[in-house]
Parts: sequence; C-alpha cells; structure tokens
Amino acid sequence: MVDAVRTPRGKGRPDGALHDVHPQELLAQCLRALAGRVGFDPAEVEDVVVGNGILAGDHGDCIGRLSALLAGWPRTVPGLTLSRFCGSGQQAVTVAATGVASGAQDLVVAGGVESMSRWDLTAGSVTIDGHNPALRELYPTVPQGVSADLIATLAGLDRTDVDAFAVRSQDRAAAAIAQGRFAASIIPVTGPTGDVLLRQDEHPRPGTTVERLAGLRPAFTAVGAARPDDGPLSYDELALSRYPRVDHIDHVHHGGNSSGVVDGAAAVVVASQRWLRANGVTPRARVRATAAVGSEPVIMLTAPAPAARRCLDRAGMTVADVDLWEVNEAFAAVALTTITDLELDPERVNVNGGAIALGHPIGATGAMLLGTVLDELERQDRTIGLVTMCTGGGMGTATILERV
Repeated sequence: MVDAVRTPRGKGRPDGALHDVHPQELLAQCLRALAGRVGFDPAEVEDVVVGNGILAGDHGDCIGRLSALLAGWPRTVPGLTLSRFCGSGQQAVTVAATGVASGAQDLVVAGGVESMSRWDLTAGSVTIDGHNPALRELYPTVPQGVSADLIATLAGLDRTDVDAFAVRSQDRAAAAIAQGRFAASIIPVTGPTGDVLLRQDEHPRPGTTVERLAGLRPAFTAVGAARPDDGPLSYDELALSRYPRVDHIDHVHHGGNSSGVVDGAAAVVVASQRWLRANGVTPRARVRATAAVGSEPVIMLTAPAPAARRCLDRAGMTVADVDLWEVNEAFAAVALTTITDLELDPERVNVNGGAIALGHPIGATGAMLLGTVLDELERQDRTIGLVTMCTGGGMGTATILERV
C-alpha cells in the first residue's frame, strides 16, 4: 500500500457541500491526487477497482471506469466496479491486493465512492432480498435499523449505552479535526473553476452530549411496526420469529447514534515490490491479510468480529498483536458488541471517532478507514492496524495493515 487519499465527507442532503458534485468527479479528484502525490504515470495503472453500494443512477455504468476517464487517465486503463454493500471500498482494496500478491498485476488503484445525497432510493430494497418471495421465506430480512435494535436488545444495551458511545465518537472526531489528524490524507474538493467546495468533514456535531441525544426519538419504532407487503407480521415480529429468546425489540437507535448519511470518495495505491524497486518508491504499509465472512442475514450486522478473527488467523496473529482498530460505526450497538466479542481495549478502537460522527459514505468507507488507520499508526509510531466492517445481507470484511 503506497498511499491513500480521501475527500472530506459532505452532508448527504441537497444542501450539503458536495451534493452538486457528480460522484464520478469525487473519485476522479482522488485519482488525480494520488498520481500527483506518488508520481506514477497513470498509463502504468493496470486496473481501477472501485466499490459502490448502489450501482445505479449517477453511480451506474461502471463508475470505476468512468471516473478514470473523467480523471483524464489514458483510455487504456480499465475500471471495475463491485459491491459488497458497506464493505465495498474495503473489498475493492482486497481485490487490488490479491491481484498484486498473485503476481498478475504490478500497479492497481482501488477505492470507493458514494454520493448518498444523490441516491435514487427506488433502487434496491430495504430488506436486501431483491423482492424475491422465495428468498424472503428462507430469510425474512428486515431493515438494518431494526437489526441494530435487535442486536442492542440481545446484548442488553440500553439507550444510555448507545448514546454514550455516540458522544465518545463525536468527542474523538472533534479532537482529531482540531489537531489536524486527518489533514495528511484529505484532499479538498474543488468546483469547475477551481474554487474549494469542502476542506474538512462536514458531518460532525461537536459539543454533542448524552443529555442532548436523549431528546431524540428512536428512529426505527415505526419502521419495526410496519408490515412488509401488507403481510401478517411486522418487521419487528419477523425478526423476533428468528430470535424468540426475547419478546420485544427495544428501539434505541436514532440519527445521533447511527452512522451519518454523507457524500465522499477515497482511493488507495497498491503496488508490487517489483514496481516499487523499478520506480524508487517507498511504500507506507503492506496488506498482511484480508477476510470476508457471512453471518445470519436477519440480524445482519454481527459479522465484524468473525471477519476480524478469520483475518487474524490468516495472519498468524491474535487480538493482542493489533495496535489500532477501526470498527465501522454503522450503529452504536454494532461497534459496542464487536468490542465486547473480541475483548478489545476501547482506547485502541476508533481513536479519532467513527461513522457516527464523521459519516458512512457506504461504498467509500472501507477505503477511507484503511487510510485513517494508516495515518494514525504513523502518528503514534505503531505497527499493526485492523479494519473491520459489517455489511448488508449479513456479511463482514476485515483487513490487517502493517507499516513498513
């Protein structure tokens, strides 16, 4: 891993700073920045592998290829777009690393992009089942917020627990921004005339307190009570049919303790030792191991810990070998249960805040987190970082980076 850049995260709504920027342009600016920072000739890039969560509308038609063209890179550079839902950007880097490690490629750029403010929400399904009754009969999947609330209920996490975690995310992000910890990797997004549209993350809410969050209503109570396709059971009842050891779902998540809706892009350069030697380039880290796992798809969001364990096993490591962790804060309960399941030291997890404060631009987040943990490893002079995420459909992704 030679270098990594990202855009700031813009608020994912029509008045957000990045709403008017096409997602192809967000990613293209990352590609141009990487070429300038590393000094490679784009003609040498053997693939541009890009993660995206929606694959439709402005994000459609293979945004990896189209962004490379928009960046002004030679038309000989191919592009690939993939989706593993929230883990798409992380999976894109895994694909790049696999191609390089196999000897099939020498220089690959990977990353992700998501302009959530520009999503066409007629695409996809809140239950992530493709509207297929046969699959729904096997797995009565529910909206992710209901799954997160079920996780909290099963784990015995109450509203104070998840709100306190959200405040910690906000406090850590505010400190990181004030100290310039993200500055090394963030590229300002510019408009057509070169004017700067956004320099730093737009979503954080410094000064958030547990008392302020207590005034927010749970976001998924009405969702849980809704009956999909006018069927006999509500989403809550469908979830409980698979988890009868609890008799209700305690709805504790809301906009303040769930990941923020944002726009953004990120990109990473992955190169072989052969290319590094030939070009006199010093890498920043190596990918020690990667993993993806599946988990029970109704509860959906429980795979970060199993993915991390598989990744550690492949690297011949234990939890104690990891200096810094990035556990994507899809919902507070997801991060909290991952910390508990892996018996992690909270002081080594998301030390600069996470998606609750900063936002979660679905397909871009994994690539962003790899850059974030690498920057922090360098700042603290540590060696090993592990990024793990839950994804839609009941999956998880993990990557171990080692500074070199």
